Amino acid sequence: MSTFANAFWSPDYAGGLGVLFGKLQQGVQENQQVLTIARMRADTEELYGARLGDILPAADKISGGFAKDEGASTRKAYEGVRSEMEEASKNHRKIASNIRELVVNPFSRWCEAHSARIQNSQDALQNRIKQLDKQADVVRKLRSQYYNKCRLVEDMEEEDKLGFQDPQSEVAQSPKLKQKVPTIKEPDEDEDEPIDLGGASYEPEQVKQILTHMLETIKMGDARVPILGTYQNVSTGADITEYIQKYLNADNVAYAEEVGQDLISHGFLRLIGSVGNTFANSSRMNYQWKPKAFKVTGIPERKKPLERISSAMSSTSDGSDSPVVSINDYLQNWNPLNNPHPNETPAEKLKREASEADERYKAGVRKLDSFRCLLEEEMFLHLKFMERCELDRLKAIKAVILDFSGAISNVIPSLQSTVDQMMLFQETVQPGGDLRYLLENYRTGPFVPRVTIYENYYNSVDEQTFGVDLEARARSDRKRVPTIVTSILMFLDNHYPDLEGDEARRGIWLVDVPLQETHRLRAKINTGKHISPEVFEDFEIPVVASVLKLYLLELPDSLVSSHVYEIVKTIYASTASATTDEARIHIIQSTLGQLRLANIATLDALTTHFTRLIDLTSADEEYVAALANALAPCVLRPRQESSLTMTERWNYRLLRDLLAYKDDIFGELKRQSSNAARPTSSAGGDNARARAVSTDESTSRRAVFEERQRAIQNRSRAPSPAPSPRIGSGQAVAGASHRRDKSTGGPVTRFPVNTTPTSAQNSPTDRRGTVTRHSLEVPGSVEASPVTVDPVQYVQPPGSRFPRKPTQPGGMKRQSVILQGGDRSSMASVDSQEAPRPVGVELTDKPMDD
Repeated sequence: MSTFANAFWSPDYAGGLGVLFGKLQQGVQENQQVLTIARMRADTEELYGARLGDILPAADKISGGFAKDEGASTRKAYEGVRSEMEEASKNHRKIASNIRELVVNPFSRWCEAHSARIQNSQDALQNRIKQLDKQADVVRKLRSQYYNKCRLVEDMEEEDKLGFQDPQSEVAQSPKLKQKVPTIKEPDEDEDEPIDLGGASYEPEQVKQILTHMLETIKMGDARVPILGTYQNVSTGADITEYIQKYLNADNVAYAEEVGQDLISHGFLRLIGSVGNTFANSSRMNYQWKPKAFKVTGIPERKKPLERISSAMSSTSDGSDSPVVSINDYLQNWNPLNNPHPNETPAEKLKREASEADERYKAGVRKLDSFRCLLEEEMFLHLKFMERCELDRLKAIKAVILDFSGAISNVIPSLQSTVDQMMLFQETVQPGGDLRYLLENYRTGPFVPRVTIYENYYNSVDEQTFGVDLEARARSDRKRVPTIVTSILMFLDNHYPDLEGDEARRGIWLVDVPLQETHRLRAKINTGKHISPEVFEDFEIPVVASVLKLYLLELPDSLVSSHVYEIVKTIYASTASATTDEARIHIIQSTLGQLRLANIATLDALTTHFTRLIDLTSADEEYVAALANALAPCVLRPRQESSLTMTERWNYRLLRDLLAYKDDIFGELKRQSSNAARPTSSAGGDNARARAVSTDESTSRRAVFEERQRAIQNRSRAPSPAPSPRIGSGQAVAGASHRRDKSTGGPVTRFPVNTTPTSAQNSPTDRRGTVTRHSLEVPGSVEASPVTVDPVQYVQPPGSRFPRKPTQPGGMKRQSVILQGGDRSSMASVDSQEAPRPVGVELTDKPMDD
């Protein structure tokens, strides 16, 4: 069942929360409607009772009548009617009192508290989102600055290479060299970035219009400064302030001066004739319009020839034609006593500034990532809390209707029919059904975090693991499967024996792990430099499994690419009843064959792990369905979430087929990969399938790769061991083609793979016709060999199917998040039995060939 915690997510976070809090605020208004009905009913009953009480004094004012007739039967009838009126007045007043005491007063207090809880959660999450958006803007600016610095460094290096060449050399004269020099076109920060004036942000086109109007409207002339000379294009501070107040809606002089100071900061104005560069509302302070203002607006700058000989003191640094510069412009770079970088060349300065910009960019990305993680943690907490609040609200309305009907039924039995109707109405209220209706009709998407990764200028992915493209991460690790995936799977295989019973082993993938714990482990291994069993030992096993699911969710594209989502949808939509399982599996093989090798290898490693877990723990159909539901978003997601895709279950059905027909699907893929990689002739042959080279590989890398491939193919290798009786011929070929050498120094105890003995005699069979047995049962045939998995292979450990690791001092950390279940009887050691030498391929940690 969907919950608030996994149903109201959106890429910008604010969209899903907006829908949720809109519905919660609607619930607050519904509470007020119920409260208004109860309050007005109480007032009406009070008024009705008072009007009934007024009948008796009005009748008693009539003198004579029944007061004089003491024994007549008509008087008794009158007295009966009179007493009924008095009793009816008391009953209606009691109804009003009961409604106020049982419904109005307590429910009004509860409604106020509920509204405050909703508002507090909304304000807290909105503040977090604003903080995240603000930091995202900072990261974008830091990234632009970093890229600009790197561009300047490259320009300086190219100038150094070409600036001192011999004019007669071929390098200096060759026009082809200029064509081969790579250029990086980055948008100019000053032209593309918005400009802040007085706290308001303006686009470049708006700034151009404002400056054009200012240059055409503000009075402009010449200003002579003693000793220094005459300046052109000068306006007074008072004229500029007057313009800002009149045309830029400045409410006061202070705000106008702030706008003027921003014009100076952005290089449109400068102070002349005084020390400093401060803007003030003064007719005695003159400001010169700099060439940048005329360049932006396109208005020609008024110039005149110099009237005196210029010198080093009178030359300007900004390229203007003014004869002199201000004292501040001359002295701003003069710092002979306190220079932190003496004797620094321009090239060294640019490199230092690029390095500093890189560090600021890295720090900004890390800060943004921490803000995102904190926002997601608080969203999980608030969403779970809001779900409880909404459920309590619906239950409260149910209780209010019940109390409201009781307040009437306890006083006036004659209104029983009305009470019965009200009881019928309150019976029809289903809080759980209303909550499910809200989720199914207003959810905006599941929890799929969007990671802002650090984008290194030189395309390196060593600084981050989560959120990085799977193939880029695998290439950086020089593995087919990223190191984080293989490390977690190996850690879990080694620690399954430490859990008590099959239920605990199966349950680690279904535990609701707090996001704070998952993020804590994620922060330790995010750089990819500390992925080791020692790091995982500090956390509980479900937390390690949860961080693997989070890694798959944070991939920029799902493991099975979203580009084939429509193909998968077509497979199951069109093969619901008209196609056999064999044909459907063949289509799935063809579809998965379109994926990149890193995706196929990672998917193979994961499905191998889960199929072994299901077989070894004898998992039932209910657990397989729950596991597929939990892992389906990690394997396949649509490119864009919509109300239609949220109701589709194609990823669940695909994962069920991968778990049920794992050997058939990946065995065929491995055989195809092996046939495509085996050359048909020395020239390559027409039938040889060449792997597409990534777009980011250079020509030299491609040449080295091809030479290395030929060396690997020509190298003689020992034949692979015989295929397992459990797999088909296709898998045997795939296993042989993916054989790798044994790594040294690694652990040799692994979570065993082969669960089916060679002989199926006296053994029950499962739903697919394969032999089954109880979990942790020792195989009955010594010829059983492990299934070969590429790129991670597991071997049947000798002597025991669940070898126990030596207990560390103090033991492993185990808390309430570890599921209870099972006993140690299934972990009985069989070390006393003599096991044959294992047949198969052991774990290989070999760099990928390409």
